[in-house]
Amino acid sequence: MKKTDESAKNRLSKFLMHDKKGIRKSLLNLFLQAKSCTTVEIYDFLVKQGFNVNYRAVSSTVGQMHSRLGILRFYLTNEHNVYTLKEDYQDIVKIVLTPVSTRDSIPV
Repeated sequence: MKKTDESAKNRLSKFLMHDKKGIRKSLLNLFLQAKSCTTVEIYDFLVKQGFNVNYRAVSSTVGQMHSRLGILRFYLTNEHNVYTLKEDYQDIVKIVLTPVSTRDSIPV
């Protein structure tokens, strides 16, 4: 794994350590599944998942993922920001989200 990949993996792991309710993990899974999401779609997804969140908190968390972690790309539309997971980070996100016991049994 490249040094930059290891750095991104460490940033993601630290980001998830503070995820007491599982919201951040759900967001990362959503970005792995969806090509792109608006902040409204992300908010609706989290509410349907049963999380008690408000729109501003969701927007803040996604913004943090974009600016601090650098794993998201975003562009503006007339109404909402649209976010996508950068292709370079898809495998790293999958690795970080894989439970350690499963990760140990995956052949490299």
